[in-house]
Amino acid sequence: MSSTSEPLDLPAGAGWGRETKVIALIAVAHFVSHVHIMLLPPLFGEVREAFGVSYIQIGLALTAFNVASALLQTPAGFLVDRIGPRAMLTGGLLLGAAAIAAAALLPGYWFFVIAYGFLGLANTVYHPADYSILSATVAPRRIGKAFSIHTFAGYLGSGVTPALVLACAAIWGWRGAFLFAAGLSFATALLVIVAGSILPRTVHKPAAESSKGGEAKVGLDLLLSGPILRNLLFFFCIAMANGGIQTFTVVGMEAIHGTSFSAANVALSGFLLMSAAGVLLGGVIADRTPHHERVAAVGFAFTSTMAILMAWVNMPAAVLIGVMSLGGLLNGMIQPSRDMMVRAVTPPGSFGKVFGFVSTGFNLGGMVAPLLFGWLMDRGEPRAIFMIVVGFILLALVTAITRAKPTGTPTWTR
Repeated sequence: MSSTSEPLDLPAGAGWGRETKVIALIAVAHFVSHVHIMLLPPLFGEVREAFGVSYIQIGLALTAFNVASALLQTPAGFLVDRIGPRAMLTGGLLLGAAAIAAAALLPGYWFFVIAYGFLGLANTVYHPADYSILSATVAPRRIGKAFSIHTFAGYLGSGVTPALVLACAAIWGWRGAFLFAAGLSFATALLVIVAGSILPRTVHKPAAESSKGGEAKVGLDLLLSGPILRNLLFFFCIAMANGGIQTFTVVGMEAIHGTSFSAANVALSGFLLMSAAGVLLGGVIADRTPHHERVAAVGFAFTSTMAILMAWVNMPAAVLIGVMSLGGLLNGMIQPSRDMMVRAVTPPGSFGKVFGFVSTGFNLGGMVAPLLFGWLMDRGEPRAIFMIVVGFILLALVTAITRAKPTGTPTWTR
């Protein structure tokens, strides 16, 4: 199946200028969604003391967030395709603002956990709505760069949130930091409402959605098809691999090689920052080749090599930082090609449900990775963490290189 774009009820005068505004607006919304995701971890200590509970009990709030997202993201994708991405995106931002404000203002630990469950519900709309809008409004020859900017905005949100919320907490306390984040979400919702005329309201499916194999599959039949399930597994593998690297590099390297926390933290920061840069590079590459599995193969080959070196070689600090920074660059480069591979097997009118479904792989990985890798650390097996990371990277590589290749002329040659 070749790359497709969805026909939507778009305002007149669509062009590159309008595309830029759409990409910017969606990037802001994605940035805010990652502020929501990273809001609690920097404030664990203060929130725990405020409620007089354990770290495990505070962690239950994040579990509620991920469970709600995993269970409800696919239904949210169906709603995006049914009632339109613009309304769903606005609703998600408003619900997120209300949930964060409730977590800050309502008394009692269980209100906090319930509020985080609703925040997880709000989180379900972003990937289905964002990718549906971008796929519909951006020209095929620029869609890779649009995806990369969207992903980069999320990376940026994750990167700046710890410093942002800690600064707010230093002035207003943790509740003030939460209210600041709620206000940011509410302001973004207003921006989408005010400037949202450039966004599509509803999706209009073509009268004949067909391919060489006949009429396109829809609904659950589509989601349970081989190509879509392959992408769900692909997303899960990426989440497991990145979860191991991002969460356990510092403690794992110290346990294996005695690497100092400062050196390991700098190396991890290099990985994360260069991943963000790699996303932008990957967007340019994704628009210039239809062979997205080859891009993934190059990125995965080096990322797996990086993990093996981290597990078995005691590298000097400068070498470790360089290796992880390069690994981050190539890891980020994969992300736009990842999105293009999903887009290539998605029929018109189904971007919301498909991206919603495959993105649950991230939530599933987010639930499994901390438990699995934390158990290995407790058993004194930190090297096994990096070996399992390599295993998931290789499994992701297999799902990418064995996928059915799209037919038709590559968009970048048109």
